[in-house]
Amino acid sequence: MRNAALVAAQAIAFAVVSSAGAAAAEVKVLASTAIKTALEDLAPQFEKATEHKLLITFGASGRLGPQIEKGEAFDLAILSTAAADALAKAGKIDPATRINVAKSGAGVAVRKGAPRPDVSTTEGLKQALLATKSLGYSETGATGQFLMKMFDRLGIAEQMKPKLVISSPARPTLVAVAAGEVEMTLPQISEALVAPGVDLLGPLPPEVQTYTVLPAAVSAQAKEPEAAKALLKFLTSPAALPALKARGLEPG
Repeated sequence: MRNAALVAAQAIAFAVVSSAGAAAAEVKVLASTAIKTALEDLAPQFEKATEHKLLITFGASGRLGPQIEKGEAFDLAILSTAAADALAKAGKIDPATRINVAKSGAGVAVRKGAPRPDVSTTEGLKQALLATKSLGYSETGATGQFLMKMFDRLGIAEQMKPKLVISSPARPTLVAVAAGEVEMTLPQISEALVAPGVDLLGPLPPEVQTYTVLPAAVSAQAKEPEAAKALLKFLTSPAALPALKARGLEPG
């Protein structure tokens, strides 16, 4: 049964991407780290079916977006909604190709083996945040931008300010948590699931949950537009769903 499902998925994938044509191309992709693990699983399938080669650069949407605005070349971008909106306004992406690929919820993560407070309720999350000595976040990450509004809603904005630790590209927050440099963080679930040395306590409670939607679009100046469109079709096909769900993502 498992082999039959795999064959069916591969057949669907091949049917979706076959429109790319026979000529192999190098497709430059700029993608949010929220979709990193899923895309790493899916890339070999796409490359095998099409013989195209994917050159993928991962990073925070808040960093990749400005790079594109300054002239960074790409064929397909998979970033946050805010980044995609800015790129559309700047004429950097083809709006006709834009489609939501996936969405990622936020969770609570601590160092592996650390105490595991109950964060399944809003009150439990509030108490866990008040009890932690430090909370790491990325200013350019989608979850980081959501934090301040959540703190205000919970009535703990002033108490949290001294605990906040801003990450850097050289020292991502999950790495700092794993090393014991920061006690807690509220990362994308898709990233925390595969981070070494980290325990994911669970998703944020429904009342305060935030989803980062990941739209994808082909560059307005793509060197390989047809191959990029084929990749986009594959990522939004039924064949891609198992890999997305396995990595903590939901269909867009």
